[in-house]
Amino acid sequence: MNLTLSVDERVVAKARKRAEAMGKSLNQAVRDYLQQLAGNDDAERRYKELKRLSGKGNSRGWKFNRGEMHER
Repeated sequence: MNLTLSVDERVVAKARKRAEAMGKSLNQAVRDYLQQLAGNDDAERRYKELKRLSGKGNSRGWKFNRGEMHER
């Protein structure tokens, strides 16, 4: 379904930059938001987003140490 909205040009420009930073088009970001708003936030889409974002960090050689987590 096509949807026509009236939105301030500055809002669209800012939203387009935010969507681009997320690796999405503004159209996809709006579609995702509407699906979430409607309660259709399916697990597969969330998995794909998690997979897309996973492994992007740099631990600089640091390894998780369970003992350090429990030191008080």
